[in-house]
Order: sequence, then structure tokens, then C-alpha cells
Amino acid sequence: MNRERLRRWREMLLSDFSWKRLGLILLGTAIASFGIYNIHQQTNITEGGVLGLLLLLNHWFGVSPAILTPILDLACYALALRYLGGTFLKWSLVSTFSLAGFFKLWEQFPRVLPDLSAWPLAAAVLGGLFVGVGVGLVVRQGGSSGGDDALALTIAHVTHWRISRAYLVTDLTVLALSLSYIPVRRIVYSLVTVTVSSLVIELVQNVGRRKEPETAAE
Repeated sequence: MNRERLRRWREMLLSDFSWKRLGLILLGTAIASFGIYNIHQQTNITEGGVLGLLLLLNHWFGVSPAILTPILDLACYALALRYLGGTFLKWSLVSTFSLAGFFKLWEQFPRVLPDLSAWPLAAAVLGGLFVGVGVGLVVRQGGSSGGDDALALTIAHVTHWRISRAYLVTDLTVLALSLSYIPVRRIVYSLVTVTVSSLVIELVQNVGRRKEPETAAE
């Protein structure tokens, strides 16, 4: 019985595996984490979605992000599993651990990009490009790099919205709640970066692919 179960697990893990797919996920998480480490963290420009929700809950309730991160990510993955399947979860876990690994790698070195704190608009646009390209590569391979992507993909699947709209809805909701402790001026730059990243994610995900017919819900 155990042997049969192990065989099924092995088949599931190795199904649809390719080195190209793995390489693109690693590249995507490297790009996204590089941008967050070198731009977002230096300039204090936040993101929406789960990342912004972590900061919000930590500020008001004092719960450690180390506790909140797995809870929120796993909740989003569980929701996505119902609609997007086990293959999605498998590659999402690969990209999640890859993202964490690259964060750990970048932290071993000093930041290589100049501090753009004095130019927050430039930081917001450039940061959004890094996140958009990186996450877009991961999403294009059928996974997500965290709870944000899983939630947006689930919303897009259920509502038949474009993925950029799904990202913006989740991001804007969290940014609106974040006004309870972040000045409006800083939220504006965060809004710029989430808008840029949302549009770029959709562009990278769909470039070179045939456009599917729009549904009535669109």
C-alpha cells in the first residue's frame, strides 16, 4: 500500500517536469527578489496583496510576519488548489522556496543598485518592472511565487477577469486598508508600483500566446 502511494506521489511530482520550466521559474524568482531587495526595501515602497496585508496585521495586532506568512500563503494555496489543481500547487511550492532562497542569497551581499529614496516615482516604476517581469515568468510556467499570485489567479479564474484586474483589486483593497497607518503620499507611490507590476505580469504571461475569446463575464 505504501509502495503504491509512493509511486503515485512520484508520478505526480515528475509529471510535466522540464528543466526549461524549472529554469524559467528560478529566473523569475531571482528577478523579482532582486528588485524587492534592491529597490522596495531600500525606498520603503510597499506592495499590495499578501505582503501589504502582512505589514498591516503586524502593525495593528503585533503578530510576527514569520507566523503570518505561512498562514496566509497556505490559505491562498488551499483556495487556489480547488480551482487550479495540484500541478499549480507543485510549481508554486517550487517557486516559493526558490524565492526564499534568492532572498537569502541577496542578503549576503550589499545592495548593488543606488538608493532611489530621493526619487520615489522612479523607484516605484523600476520596482514594478522587476516584480512584474519576475512574477510574470513564474505565472507563465503555471505556478505562483506566493499567496498574492495564487489569490489573483484564483480570482481571475472564478470571475473570468483579466489577471491584471484581479491583481489590482487585491492590491487596491490592501492599500486602502493601509491608509490607516501609512501617509497618503507614500501610498501613491505604492499604487504606482502595484499598477506597473500588475500590467507587466499580464504582458509577460500572455506575450506570444494566442488571445482567447473574451467571455460574457468580461
